[in-house]
This record gives sequence, structure tokens and C-alpha cells, in this order.
Amino acid sequence: MTNQVVFIHGAWVTPLCWELFEPFFQERGYQTIIPPWPGKEATITQQREDPSPALRGLGIGEIVDHYQRLITALPRPPILVGHSFGGLFVQLLLERGLGVAGVAIDSAPPKGSFAFYPSAIRSLFGVLTTWMGWQRILRMPLADFKYAFVNTLPAERQRAVYDRYVVPETGRIFFQVAVSLTSPHSPAKVRFDNASRAPLLLVAGGSDHIVPPAINRSNYRKYRHTSTITEFKQFPGRGHWIIAEDGWEEVAGFIYDWLRKLPGLGSTGPA
Repeated sequence: MTNQVVFIHGAWVTPLCWELFEPFFQERGYQTIIPPWPGKEATITQQREDPSPALRGLGIGEIVDHYQRLITALPRPPILVGHSFGGLFVQLLLERGLGVAGVAIDSAPPKGSFAFYPSAIRSLFGVLTTWMGWQRILRMPLADFKYAFVNTLPAERQRAVYDRYVVPETGRIFFQVAVSLTSPHSPAKVRFDNASRAPLLLVAGGSDHIVPPAINRSNYRKYRHTSTITEFKQFPGRGHWIIAEDGWEEVAGFIYDWLRKLPGLGSTGPA
């Protein structure tokens, strides 16, 4: 039995992105832990004005190692919930035997999941065409953020979300995913048939541009040969900002109910 949830944020944002999910789960008896990625410890203003040099060249492996150290230091294995790149990190952490259950929301694709859909390419075109981008700290322009993250929001709210949450990012992680299909030692590699992995829920937004639902469905199908609990849920009309756009409560509630139903976990968890 565990009542701890570790929330893992995605790229371009900080732990603040979970400011709605956190109280939702706390009110239902869960203890929440939301650690930042390495290099994202400062305030959002500080990160924008003077990004940490630690972001330069920071990769998937280093970020997952960071979370592994935090998780193994906890008194008991937690539930892992991640969004976007955080969803990929949840899958990689479960692969390492960490966590009693995992939820990957609008997850970046692990190695082997087809990811080259038109809207995904358009969303990341500026990043992937940046000279030496894998060694640089990058910034997402407002226009790109509007298309990639908040396409389902009214125009006036798109700018407000950008101003509140968006920070510079390591470029390396995007290139690592982009070349993962041809990289035999990709840090995004998951053993999809791993029968010892904890239960996993994949959640997709039906109108997501940067991680269109087809990517998450492809990700889900890769697990078809495992005997471990693996489930998929798509929410029509939701964009990549599914964790904070209108209707986020339905998404959080579905995750909460799914956790409660897990054998040996939900039946004894928080009410």
C-alpha cells in the first residue's frame, strides 16, 4: 500500500504545471512529491533570465537517473505520474523496477514507437532544425507553444499559460527521441515485454498536436505481448495541456479511479 505520488513534469515547464493535480490528489489522501529536473530548481523568472548551465547537454539518461535517486530514497515505492517527457520518464523508471504503478499522460514516445506525424514534426521543427541544438539551451517561441501545447485553448488564455509556465529547455532530449529508431543504445529504450513491470496507464489527448494520440496508441500497442497490466485512455478534444485545460478534473478523476482499482494497491489506498 502506498499513498505517495511522484509527479514528473515535461519539457519547457516546471513542477508548477501540476498545481491543479497536486491538490486534487492531496484532498483524496495522497502525499505528493514534485521534484524538478536537474537545472530547473530556480524560480521561473530566474530560469528565463539566466538558465542553469546544467541544462546544456542534459539528456534523458541523466534525468531518469536523477529521479531514480529520489525515488529509491523514499521510505516506500511510490506511484509515478508523468506528463509529456515526464510520461516517457515514467515508462523508463518502471522499466528499472521503480514505482508500484505508473501513469504516462501525453507521453513522449519511447524507442520503437512511431513518432513522425505531421503535427508532431511541425511542433518541433524549430527545435530540430536549430544548429547544434543538442548542445544548446533552447527557448520555445510563443507561436510554437500555441500550436504545440495549447491549441485547444482560447487565444487570450494561450498567452497567459505561456507567461506563467514556460521556461528554457535542454535541446538534447528532443534529438535523442528523434534518432531513437536508428540508435541501438537509445536512452529511450523500453523492454515492452517486461513481465515484472508495475501496472501502466497511458493517457492521450485526442487533439494533441505535439504528441498526437496516434503516438500514444502506437506506444500502447508495443506492450501487447506483456502480461502486466497496461491500459490506454483517450480523451477526445483535449490538447497537450490536458493536465490544466478545462476538463482536467475528468482526467485526474479517471487516473484516481484507475489507481483505486489496481489489485493490491487501490483497494487499500486512500479513500
